[in-house]
Amino acid sequence: MIVLADTHVHLNDKRLARDLAGVVERARGAGVGLMVCVGWDLPSSRAALKLAGDLPCVRAAVGVHPHDAAAAPPDYLEQLRILARQPGAVAIGEAGLDYYRDLSPRDTQQEVFRAQMRLAREVGLPLIVHCRDAEAVTLALLEAEGPPLAVLHCFAGDRRTAARYVEMGYYLGFGGTLTYRRNEELRRVAREVPLERILLETDAPYLPPEPRRGRRNEPACLTFVAQVLAELRGITVEEVAEATTANAYRVFGC
Repeated sequence: MIVLADTHVHLNDKRLARDLAGVVERARGAGVGLMVCVGWDLPSSRAALKLAGDLPCVRAAVGVHPHDAAAAPPDYLEQLRILARQPGAVAIGEAGLDYYRDLSPRDTQQEVFRAQMRLAREVGLPLIVHCRDAEAVTLALLEAEGPPLAVLHCFAGDRRTAARYVEMGYYLGFGGTLTYRRNEELRRVAREVPLERILLETDAPYLPPEPRRGRRNEPACLTFVAQVLAELRGITVEEVAEATTANAYRVFGC
């Protein structure tokens, strides 16, 4: 059986947590052997760490999402620093910029993003980056202040931006949006980026792949993403699984 790694999933979201045993069982049945559970604020980061402690197939990322930047308490960075040093923590994030919804002021988003960049460098963990409708600013900030290792979660940029991130030694995460047939630019990026810089993810319960549009996403659906990536690159699903899972273990030190 193939072994896949879901490098971005929200098992700590209530839509998955209320069916967690079934979600994990179906993931294992689909060959998903590693799941990185990602926090978006302090409580969800703590929940991710608890899951990492309870389930051997789960690791945790701790961070503050741009949507939650304005609500972060004054000592959020110190609390994240403590969480990042707990067993099971393998990344900082998700952190970044979201100029689509703008749920936090943009200057606050940037301030919290920069702080988490510095924290990632300090604790020696990769940074999981959220970017929506803020590609140019995100790239500029990462070029100026970014840590040595980062993952561009749910990458949605163009080929030039992708090439720049590869030059920086960063990784691109591809999920359900890769399966959307109208997303031709993203498919071109997935064909051209070196396979050793690609990670697979679901972002479950969000962004279900094409065959499950309109339904809740979950880690077992990662097989659809792997299949599309294999078709785009003209290789087997086994080759995709072997490469992307090795990448995940290398990035997150699992």
